[in-house]
Amino acid sequence: MKTNETKFDRGSGNVYRDLGKPNADLEQIKAILAAEIIKTLDAEDLSVRNAQARTGIAAADYSRIRSADLGRFTVDRLMGILNRLGSRVEVSVRVGRTRRSEPRATPKAQSVCTVS
Repeated sequence: MKTNETKFDRGSGNVYRDLGKPNADLEQIKAILAAEIIKTLDAEDLSVRNAQARTGIAAADYSRIRSADLGRFTVDRLMGILNRLGSRVEVSVRVGRTRRSEPRATPKAQSVCTVS
């Protein structure tokens, strides 16, 4: 009787890097910030219209964030939105060398975002 073996690969902690996406670190930090915005909206039971009235940020922007359409947003804009929602953003960056097996054109950097 044959046994089907399942192979597991340990992720890097950045799904965008694991998928080979360009600008993986940038995409990761934007996703983390967007998730924090969504958590704040949900925790305070804010609709996109109520969030707009409270912060002056367009309701359409909150809708884009909720649908993970982050292409129009910069990291500093997402941080600004979080600040207007009453959160404080702290970012810690660690830069490490790439391994020989990784492409040289995309340096490996880890970013950690803490929102309080």
